Amino acid sequence: MNEHAAARTADAGETTGALARKLGVSPTTLRSWDRRYGIGPALRTDGRHRRWTPEDVAMLQEMCRFTAAGLPPAEAARAAKERARARAPSPAPAPARPPGPAGPRVPKSAPAPSLPASTPAPGSGTGVPLGDVRQDCRGLARAAVRLDAAVVQSLLTSAVETHGLATAWTEVMVPTLRAVGRKWESSGDRYVEVEHLLSWHVSATLRHLYVRATREPSTGVPPVLLACLPGEPHTLPLEALGAVLTERGVPALMLGGSVPAEALAAAVRRVGPSAVVLWSQSRSTANQPLARHVAGTRWGVRGARTRSLVLLSGPGWAGDPEPGLLRPRRLDEALRMLGAPEH
Repeated sequence: MNEHAAARTADAGETTGALARKLGVSPTTLRSWDRRYGIGPALRTDGRHRRWTPEDVAMLQEMCRFTAAGLPPAEAARAAKERARARAPSPAPAPARPPGPAGPRVPKSAPAPSLPASTPAPGSGTGVPLGDVRQDCRGLARAAVRLDAAVVQSLLTSAVETHGLATAWTEVMVPTLRAVGRKWESSGDRYVEVEHLLSWHVSATLRHLYVRATREPSTGVPPVLLACLPGEPHTLPLEALGAVLTERGVPALMLGGSVPAEALAAAVRRVGPSAVVLWSQSRSTANQPLARHVAGTRWGVRGARTRSLVLLSGPGWAGDPEPGLLRPRRLDEALRMLGAPEH
C-alpha cells in the first residue's frame, strides 16, 4: 500500500483508543471481543493498526447494549452480528446457474437470542436517558451500567485531564450523575448500584485532586469554609468546589455533610474563614436563620473584627438571598465570588 492509500485508509475509521473512550470500555476489552467473538474492525492498516468503520461502531454499540442488559458476552456478540447482518444492504442477485447436481444445503443464519425484558432501547446504549451531552458522558454511563469500576475511574481521570476539573465536573460528571439518578428514581430500586458506584468514583476523583492540590495556606490567608447544613448529606458539589479552589490556589476547608449548627458556628469563630459556603440540596435543609447567624458572626482580634462572606449554594435555597448573603447559581459564579476565576 503506497503512502497516499495508507493515509486514506487511516482516515476511514476510528482508532481503538478513541472508540474505547466513546463506548466506555477499555481498549483491551475491544481487542478481546475481536479475538474471542469476531467483533472486530473492518480495516487494518499494515495488517496491525485497527480502524473501526461506522458499521463496526454500530455493531459494537449493539454489543454494549446487550451486555448492559445482562446477556453473556458470547450471546451478545452473536446478537450484535445478527443485527449488523440485518442492517446490511442485500447483495445483488447472482446470475442463474444451469441445472446440475444439488450441492450441500447451507443452513440459514440462526436467529438472534432473545433478550431480557430490561434490554435498553436504542439511543444512548446504556438504558440511561442522557439527552444532548458530551460523548464522554455516554462512555461514562455505559461503564457505570456495566459496573466496570476500572473503566469508570479511567474515564473520569481522562475527562479531568482533557477538559480541566471545572469543565469535567459541570459537563461530564454532573450530567451523568443526574441521568443515573433520574433512571433510579423512575425504575424503583433498579440502578441504585450504578448510582452508588458512579458517585463513589466521582468522589474519589475529587478528593484525590483536592489532596494533591492542597498546600499550607500563607500567613494571613484564611480559607474558604465548606459545609453542608444540618441534615444535608450530599457533599459532592462541595467536594468539586473545594477541589477547584485548591487547584486555583485558594485554600479550602471541608467540613463535609450534615454539620451541626453548633459545630458550624464554632468552626467559623475558630478559623475566621474568608468565606463560608453553605450547601442545601433540598428545601427541607435550607436554614435561613442559621445562614443569617453565620453571616453575622464576627471574628478576629478586638478592634479589628470582621465577618465572613456567606454563599448559599444548592437548589434547596429558594428565592432571592437576603441582604448580606450571596446566591451563586453555578460553579463558575461561586468561583468568581470567592476570588478564584479561571486563569
